[in-house]
Amino acid sequence: MKNSIEKNLISLGFSLPTPSEPVGKYVSYIKENKLLFISGQLPVKNGKVVFKGKINNKNKDYGYKAAQLCAVNIIGQINSAINGNFNKISKCINLGGFVNSGNNFEDHPYVINGASDLIGNIFKIKGVHTRFAVGVSSLPLNASVELTSIFALK
Repeated sequence: MKNSIEKNLISLGFSLPTPSEPVGKYVSYIKENKLLFISGQLPVKNGKVVFKGKINNKNKDYGYKAAQLCAVNIIGQINSAINGNFNKISKCINLGGFVNSGNNFEDHPYVINGASDLIGNIFKIKGVHTRFAVGVSSLPLNASVELTSIFALK
């Protein structure tokens, strides 16, 4: 039986992904003191980065979609960390967004809104969070966006 989080994902055109393995010497998540820290998630689908390259003023909607996919992958990591029991989630505390962009791009918040909107639509009131959105000169595997998160557990 699908839980409400998975149903919400499906209603938005996504499915619950199998979490990707780390690409370096780190773990995908850590649970500590009723907090769940999720390592950086890239816009990966079926094991491949599907949103690559720099974001600029002409392709910021591409970046928005990349951030959405990063958020979907965060939900996949959460699912793994809590063994599918989303009732263990108290709320989203923070999203951290990194946008692969050039020096002249200034609309990082718009891009990371892709993740914020998705988390809000999926988790409803539990999805209200703090956030940062910054531009960087490059990201692993030439990804367009990377997203980290912290969730509170019950």
